[in-house]
Amino acid sequence: MTRAHVDRTKTTAEQRMLRSASIPDFLDSSHEWRRLFAESWGTFLLVLVAAGAGVVSVQSGGAVTLSMKVIAPGLMVMAIIYFMGAVGGAHLNPSVTLAFAVRRNFPWRRVPGYLGAQFVGGVAAAALLRAMFGPIGLMGATTSGPGVSDIKALIMEILLTTGLISTILGTSSGARNIGSNGALAVGGYIALAGLWAAPISGASMNPVRSFAPDLIRGDLLTTWIYIAGPMMGAMLAVGFEWILKGQATAAGTLAARGE
Repeated sequence: MTRAHVDRTKTTAEQRMLRSASIPDFLDSSHEWRRLFAESWGTFLLVLVAAGAGVVSVQSGGAVTLSMKVIAPGLMVMAIIYFMGAVGGAHLNPSVTLAFAVRRNFPWRRVPGYLGAQFVGGVAAAALLRAMFGPIGLMGATTSGPGVSDIKALIMEILLTTGLISTILGTSSGARNIGSNGALAVGGYIALAGLWAAPISGASMNPVRSFAPDLIRGDLLTTWIYIAGPMMGAMLAVGFEWILKGQATAAGTLAARGE
């Protein structure tokens, strides 16, 4: 037996050991509270940065530029995937959770808990911004650009979210955003989408990110755009993933079934 063969055998054994150690932990119902905490805490951080950039920009007299506002959420998502993606999957977004479920990589019975945790984390972040800075900067709400119609903003959110979910489905492990590839790809996509599309729709791609500040400021007039758009985009991305790769992987399907 050659040394190269021994090394390959050792690597394969190590990979099997890591999978056997991590997958049951992700499925173990006794750890669900930890995963829900991770989702809530991660979504809190994301909304704090995404909405907070707009609030702090007004507070500081414009020191936070548009580029800073759109890059910051991407960097935050990247960091969250690195430090706790292995715990709960770092969904941070109802569109992501539903896409994983429809793709059959995530059990439907766990979807309500994840959506609830994301809602709690997002609203808590918006409420903290309101308590710290007062009702300024529209509480960092997602808004379309001047002269941009609701329909145009909706179409942009659908397109942007389709790209985001495609990136996530293509780099995730089952229903988890983990590892360097996922962190860099997802965080980079969020920043890139914001850099060119924020002047059109605000580049939310996340219902909770938009709903939370709208709720706290008491203005839900255009919130439907940032709920319907990301949800529709997520479903399109799941369809595209099926075209590109066929049915869900065996490991993902087992995860969805809780096996």
